[in-house]
Amino acid sequence: MKITPVLLGADLNCYNLARAFHEAYGVSSYAFGRYEISATKGSRIINFTVVPDIDNEDTMMATLTEFAKEHQGEKLYLFGCTDDYAAMIIRCKSKLPQYTAPSPAEDLYTLVQKKAEFYEMCEKYGIPYPKTKVLTNDFSEDALTEEALGFNYPIVIKPSSSVDYWKYPFNGMKKVYFAKDPADAAEIIRTIYKSGYPERMILQEKIDGGDSHMRVFTCFSDKRGKVRAMCLGHTMIEEHTPKGLGNHAAIVTEPVSSLPCAEAIKNMLEDMGYTGFSNFDLKFTGKEGDFRCFEINLRQGRSNYYVTSCGMNIARLACEKWDDEGEDCVRNENAHFWHHVPASVAYEYTEDKELVQRAKALAKEGRSSCSLLYKYDLKLNPKRAVYVYAQLFRQKKKFKVYYPK
Repeated sequence: MKITPVLLGADLNCYNLARAFHEAYGVSSYAFGRYEISATKGSRIINFTVVPDIDNEDTMMATLTEFAKEHQGEKLYLFGCTDDYAAMIIRCKSKLPQYTAPSPAEDLYTLVQKKAEFYEMCEKYGIPYPKTKVLTNDFSEDALTEEALGFNYPIVIKPSSSVDYWKYPFNGMKKVYFAKDPADAAEIIRTIYKSGYPERMILQEKIDGGDSHMRVFTCFSDKRGKVRAMCLGHTMIEEHTPKGLGNHAAIVTEPVSSLPCAEAIKNMLEDMGYTGFSNFDLKFTGKEGDFRCFEINLRQGRSNYYVTSCGMNIARLACEKWDDEGEDCVRNENAHFWHHVPASVAYEYTEDKELVQRAKALAKEGRSSCSLLYKYDLKLNPKRAVYVYAQLFRQKKKFKVYYPK
């Protein structure tokens, strides 16, 4: 039966998925998004359709239902490439039996999607996370003192629900905020709530260390809730634009065995009956073996090609492990250097110079890859090449402007 990937989104996540499916099965993907962006523009491996209100649930259902009618007899795999699209699929997949959607059940969405609830699960399973205070829109400024919080300024401020947060845009909107004192914190929180954001806010201790202290951990669970694959990435650098802060820009994979809480995360996922991809952000505190878990993404991460590139093709995981009755769990031990920005940018801006040397050594050995530099998609495709090299050039400019001096 022909495999047909169907993707909601147009960003790097979308392209990484499409590339994985093309490498694994030689198939092109179909993608639907509100508008085209350079990550997927001009690609031979993606049939992209603009649907201006595809983020509307009724429109999404109508679009996917019609697509399924036109592709009967094919094995349709459905993925969301942003938090919003992933959430829509989770809510609606029981109404879309024509598709295989390797994602969690709807009842788990409310259990761990919001950071406040996720930290409760971390507490239960002994997964370390930063010291945290949860506030609502009726907060008192007295709750923002260091004594009340239980940790010192500067602090990190972020919405508990990213899905809800991005639905209420405002000037100066950021993915994560840093407050230097209680007055600064109060102003940030009030600004967010004035936008209409309805959920709780997370205030956390700031873990020292730059981008190279970050780790990304990806798991895949089959439809029975068994974790079948795990992959750990050591972040070199992240993006630093206001809305892109925290997006991985370069990663070196490391053995899963080097993450002390890996088995605790596996136990949590299996006890919950979690299914599909899960993606965790963690940070090394600088103390031996001490990593703090920040959040879970209920989908494959935006940088998911770091998993594919080290020999664990995520398309094969979705297609070959989802229905499989096996009990094995593959823990990646391979080292690979993945980057979305030019390698020279990763080398220049990564603070951990030992990590830079490892990346350079991997590149010299031919164990490196850039998501957008897919030879099949660039060969005799000048339009695509223009989009790709222009985007890579813009990354150089973005780091000059936004990377902390």
